[in-house]
Amino acid sequence: MATSDKRKQSLYFPEDMLKEIQHEATRQDRSLSWIVQKAWKLARREITKFPSVNDIEDDMEDDHRGKSE
Repeated sequence: MATSDKRKQSLYFPEDMLKEIQHEATRQDRSLSWIVQKAWKLARREITKFPSVNDIEDDMEDDHRGKSE
């Protein structure tokens, strides 16, 4: 059996989204962590198709946030 590296991490969700996740966790009798991990595993292929911030055209030339960070 593979060992898992468990690290504590704080994630912030909009209140409505968190309520939905909590409802689903209760419905499935699972932890919030389990629900989020399963959601990531199911969605990661699609998420990796999203363009990175650096790949997006410079539609907002006036927005210099993040360019010097």
